[in-house]
Amino acid sequence: MSNYPLSKYLPNVSSIVYGCMGLGGGWNNQPYSAADVKQAATAIETAVENNINFFDHADIYTLGKAEQVFGEVLKQRPSLREQIFIQTKCGIRFEDELGPKRYDLSADWITHSVDKSLQQLHCDYLDILMLHRPDPLMDPVAIAETYQHLKQAGKVKFLGVSNMQQHQITELQRAIDTPLVANQIEMSLQQHDWLDETVYAGNKAGSEINFTAGLLEYCRENQIQIQAWGSLCQGIYSGAAASVQSPAEKQTSQLVSNLADQYKASREAIVIAWLMRHPANIQPVIGTSNSERIRSCAQATQVRLSREHWYALYVSAKGQELP
Repeated sequence: MSNYPLSKYLPNVSSIVYGCMGLGGGWNNQPYSAADVKQAATAIETAVENNINFFDHADIYTLGKAEQVFGEVLKQRPSLREQIFIQTKCGIRFEDELGPKRYDLSADWITHSVDKSLQQLHCDYLDILMLHRPDPLMDPVAIAETYQHLKQAGKVKFLGVSNMQQHQITELQRAIDTPLVANQIEMSLQQHDWLDETVYAGNKAGSEINFTAGLLEYCRENQIQIQAWGSLCQGIYSGAAASVQSPAEKQTSQLVSNLADQYKASREAIVIAWLMRHPANIQPVIGTSNSERIRSCAQATQVRLSREHWYALYVSAKGQELP
C-alpha cells in the first residue's frame, strides 16, 4: 500500500476499507441483539482474513448500534484492536427536541461524540476522527483546538474530513498544524461526476455536473487520502440489487459480468477495481455485511483493469460516448 497517502500515517493499512454502516440491526430504537453481535463478529473476521484491516464507522450508523456491536466484539477479543485501524465520523445530528436535523462541528459536540464513540467501541483511541459533513457554522480555530486536546489526551491520532470540497479543507487546514489525512466522498462507477468534471472541462455539455472542480487534484497534491463511499453502487452492477432500472445499468451489468469472467474475478471485484485503477489511489469503502461479498470485494486488489476495459466501463455507465 506504499502508493496510498494514508500509509504514510498508518503503515500497513489496507487498500480497501470495511464500512460498518450495516452493522447493529436496523435504524430504529430497538436494542441490538446477540445475532447482531454475531453478524458483526463474522464480518470483522471475514474482512481481516481477507487482508482488510481498516474499519469505517460513524456515530450515527444504525443510531449508534454499529459502534456498539463492534465494541462488543472488541470486548470479547481485546487483542484484535492492535491488529486493525478504526476511523469514525461525527457531526451529523438528527432531529430532536432541540432542533431539526443539522450538522454540528462545535467543540462541545466533537468532544462529546468522540467520548461516546470510544465508550461504545470499547477502545481507548481512534486512528482517525472524520468530520462527517461540512457545518456552515464551523469555526476552524475551535476545531483545531478541540482536535489538539483530543490528540494530547491520546483519544485521536489523526483528523480527516468527509464530503468536503477543497476550499473548506483549505480553511480548516490553515488552523490545524498537522495534515488532514483523508477525505471521504461519494465515488463509484454509478456516481461518476468526479470523473465527468475532468473530461468536460470547458464543454457546455458538462454544465450540470454536480462536483467541485479540482477536488481530486487538490487532494492528490496535498497527500490527502481519497476514500470512496457508495463504491459498490448498492450492488446494481454485481447482482445484489433487486432490479436493474435503465438500459445503461443493464448494459454495464453485463459488461461487469463479462469482465469478471475474463479476469477470473468476482463482479464486485471488477466494480471496486475500476475505482482502484484511477491514479489517485482511491480507497473504496465497502458496506456489505455478507461474508461472501466481502471475500469477493477483497479480490479487487488482484485485478488491474486494462485502459480499454476501464474506459469501456466508464462509457457504459455514462450511457453515451465521451465528448
